[in-house]
Amino acid sequence: MTDEYEISDFYDAIEDVGRPVLTADEVARALDCSHEDANRVLERLAEERDVARLDVENDPVVWFPTEWERLADRERIVVFPKRREIVADQPAQFTRAQLSQFAHLNDTTRAGSYSYRVREEDIWSAPYDSLETLMRTVRQVLPEPSPDLEGFIEAQWKRARQFRLYTHEDGYVVLEAASDDLMGNVARQKLSEDHLRAPIADDESWVAEDKVAEVKRILYEAGYPVQDERDLETGDDLDITCALDLRDYQREWVEEFVDLKSGVLVGPPGSGKTVAAMGVLEAVSGESLILVPGRELAGQWRDELLASTSLTPEQVGEYHGGEKNVRPVTIATYQTAGMDRHRQLFDQRRWGLIVYDECQHIPSRVFRRSADLQSKHRLGLSATPVREDDKEKDIFTLIGPPIGTDWDALFEAGFVAEPEVEIRYVGWDEETYHGEYANADGRGKRRIAATNPAKLDEIRFLLAEHPTSKALVFVEYLEQGDRIAEALDVPFLSGQMRHAERERHLQAFRDGREDTLVISRVGDEGIDLPDAEIAIVASGLGGSRRQGAQRAGRTMRPAGRARMYVLATRGTREEEFARQQLRHLASKGIRIQETVLDEREEDD
Repeated sequence: MTDEYEISDFYDAIEDVGRPVLTADEVARALDCSHEDANRVLERLAEERDVARLDVENDPVVWFPTEWERLADRERIVVFPKRREIVADQPAQFTRAQLSQFAHLNDTTRAGSYSYRVREEDIWSAPYDSLETLMRTVRQVLPEPSPDLEGFIEAQWKRARQFRLYTHEDGYVVLEAASDDLMGNVARQKLSEDHLRAPIADDESWVAEDKVAEVKRILYEAGYPVQDERDLETGDDLDITCALDLRDYQREWVEEFVDLKSGVLVGPPGSGKTVAAMGVLEAVSGESLILVPGRELAGQWRDELLASTSLTPEQVGEYHGGEKNVRPVTIATYQTAGMDRHRQLFDQRRWGLIVYDECQHIPSRVFRRSADLQSKHRLGLSATPVREDDKEKDIFTLIGPPIGTDWDALFEAGFVAEPEVEIRYVGWDEETYHGEYANADGRGKRRIAATNPAKLDEIRFLLAEHPTSKALVFVEYLEQGDRIAEALDVPFLSGQMRHAERERHLQAFRDGREDTLVISRVGDEGIDLPDAEIAIVASGLGGSRRQGAQRAGRTMRPAGRARMYVLATRGTREEEFARQQLRHLASKGIRIQETVLDEREEDD
């Protein structure tokens, strides 16, 4: 019975299911046979080398045509328009960079396959001035026209332009819909009287000024991004001159921001987003509020402003738990700015610009309230506007559209070094340790795999391979950091180390007196880590894409070779976490290499 099925039937099943890889259950349903018969068919086709199997951790075995493996050295793009999925096998960097402009990277495999999904929010925030330029990019990537997918993209582009906010000539805020039906059946159904004061016309409503950010968020969640065209306060004038020479692309970022009046700079680490932000301060020349995650970043911002602009110490203030001075340019923490007892001070000031540094924090409950502060100009800064709760769309809703997303162009021009990223799968140091892992619970398994002592030997090996390179070794667990630092006889920088001592080691690393530092999660954000040639991630925060990109960013600078090694214990969920952690980098066109260390290599 099973002999009558051939590879052509498997291709028919792929087309029927609409996925590039299939489980035996899906094959059985597509071929209308039993699960047992489907398995026999797949095993026979595998023996004949027509299909290949892939064991996926925590999931059933999946099967795919071996022809795709034979084409592994060639780029192959497969589109599944009904599912809005694009699978790219061995894509060129240009292809990956183009896909990142309008699609979300779902997954990658060791074999070099990238799976993308085109979501509504990807089209809403696509960095294009017109539908025509967006479609030009889409058609450059797709191997042939896809009317269904292109129709979806066009529909979402138009959907994102159905509502706009503008300022009435009498000074109040108006929400305008593209039609009476949208106003009546969407806006007035989703929004309450607290949001909409009164109707002005069938397609217009008066908006409560203190509810504008909430109105934008609610309509976005309903599937309708709002175009914000309000004439907001320009703020009190403040003459600022930036003493830095901006690169051409940084000047383009500033010009695009001035034109849009709101947006998020999402260039790669090392591309100079802070420098561009100071160029924006000069262009706006108004009193400015800069929001940061922590007080250490506040101090760094103050030092940068005083060193690189015409601002005087009397014009720059800090407002947080350690210092409370509101000045023409004020640097405050998100948490402080969102507190009721401090909000009045910030609301009273006529800010011409609000800068949201590390703005990926904005969607979180603690920081979200600070986003209700509105000004004519809103600038977000983030190399990694991604969140594991998938709320990154809120970032662009509350602040503005992405600016400067073309990482590939900066790599090609040599402004930022594209990092060489490699996941190295490390075995256990001894069988008894593997037994300890097998007997642990879920959280215990993760900790044991993350702190696998065999990683220390691999760290020593990598440092010996690059004896003249400055290296940062990242860890998630303090005891692991202490153990590695002691074994290497180097400092371990963590939140438990006094600020002054931590800064002393960082300065020694900058000027070359120290060439290796072990760093805990405190180095992910909030302190100004110096550049390094090598970043070694011994353990990480699960599959956090933001953490992976931030740590890679410590090696991304204009000159030299940037290398990042992520160590994962073989045969554990760390393998999955490592691939997931680097997904944001892969979505930006950076190729991720994977190496499985055999027993011989580990013993050498």
